[in-house]
Amino acid sequence: MDTVNIHEAKTQLSRLLARASQGETVIIAKAGQPIAKLTPIDTPPASKVRRLGFLKGAFQIPDDFDTMASDEIAEMFGGEDPS
Repeated sequence: MDTVNIHEAKTQLSRLLARASQGETVIIAKAGQPIAKLTPIDTPPASKVRRLGFLKGAFQIPDDFDTMASDEIAEMFGGEDPS
């Protein structure tokens, strides 16, 4: 793990990011005191990426989905007191 000062981090940001993308961790320090850590982000392998639409056709949404139980909901929010 390498430590760099803020000035070096600002001037060498692209290189530091390249190092992080290769799995290296870099500590950024101010006046010799560590203040931040630049680390790679763990991303899932390509085979583990979520796919949109993979459940298509597995279930159906009713046509009246937007209005289902609307009377009950209206009563709960603005209707008579249930007690």
